[in-house]
Amino acid sequence: MVVLIVIVVVATIVTIYFLKKAGVKSVSSRSIGSTSSGVDEAQRTQPPTAPGIRPLAPTPSQAPPNELAAFSFFDSDSLSTERLEALREDLRRLPRPPLSLYKMVSPELLDSATSSQISELITSEALIAAQVLARVNSPFYGLRRPVVSIGQAITFLGLNSVRGICLQYMLEASFRSNSPERKKVLDMVSSASALGGELCFKLAQRLELPAQGSLVTQVVLSFLGHLATASLLPPDNILWDPGNGLLERASAEQRCLGLSATEIGSLLMQEWGLPTSLIAEVGSVDRMLVTPFDQIEPGRGARLALCFFSARLGERLALGSLSDLAVFDLSTDSSMEFFYLRGHLDSPRLARLANFLQATELVKSIRHMQGAFLARD
Repeated sequence: MVVLIVIVVVATIVTIYFLKKAGVKSVSSRSIGSTSSGVDEAQRTQPPTAPGIRPLAPTPSQAPPNELAAFSFFDSDSLSTERLEALREDLRRLPRPPLSLYKMVSPELLDSATSSQISELITSEALIAAQVLARVNSPFYGLRRPVVSIGQAITFLGLNSVRGICLQYMLEASFRSNSPERKKVLDMVSSASALGGELCFKLAQRLELPAQGSLVTQVVLSFLGHLATASLLPPDNILWDPGNGLLERASAEQRCLGLSATEIGSLLMQEWGLPTSLIAEVGSVDRMLVTPFDQIEPGRGARLALCFFSARLGERLALGSLSDLAVFDLSTDSSMEFFYLRGHLDSPRLARLANFLQATELVKSIRHMQGAFLARD
């Protein structure tokens, strides 16, 4: 009898043990399942991410300066129909560029043009060809022997440098002024365009970014709106001086004209019938002023960041607020216009940018160009 009781007790204890053990497993299994289900449900309820745009990262610990945080670019839809049409009419009065410009920025030639194609295209416009050769043989580039053909110019300076020079002359032909004050500003904008385009080309080469011809074109064309606003604004309202950067100028332009040079450049390119995709990319260059790095696809962000960076340095060099590329230190620059850019420059694609900026050959080349531009003034 005692033995039977002992057996029953032992059996009961063993049963309770295994029941408890099974219960824990069941609860644990249900908990993991519910957690997994919760994650799946959260993932299913997340809004889809647009192609090319990464989900927003956590808010950075450092808030943007008040002036930058309060600024936004106005688009043409923000203007009344009457005011927009009046602005378009002012832009229509500007001389159209030569037909060769349209061919040079066409998708077929933008990234895959050969030296012979560009040479033939420039040579077909005798006046443009003469101006390009005059620039190539000027002190700007300091060549040791005279260049007598566009083909030679391409050999000595490179295809994309010559393309940039040609685009600058084509644009400059649409902006002439008898006013000494306005002409001085137009010359400064043209100098900034040339310096920015050359910087972008040489840095893109070293960084091994693809489609370098597109990048140079975007930088040069990003100054189109600045040329246009310099033609439209009263001379006293043009803020192209060492004390003002893109933010200050854009704010003043929007107060005076209703739109900044960035949007006016886009409107002018529309009037000229340039490719829609090119207009969108060019318009995005200056907008990097207010674009956080986590709101744009990394590859495109790196390309636009280089364009924006080159354009802004080109401005500083042309205005004299940056005396020499050799003294620029990216790590210590605290300007507002580079606030969001710093996030983009952390991209692996641009990791070596600071080192390449100090390359002896690049510094000497830009110094020579800057000196020639300043001496011209």
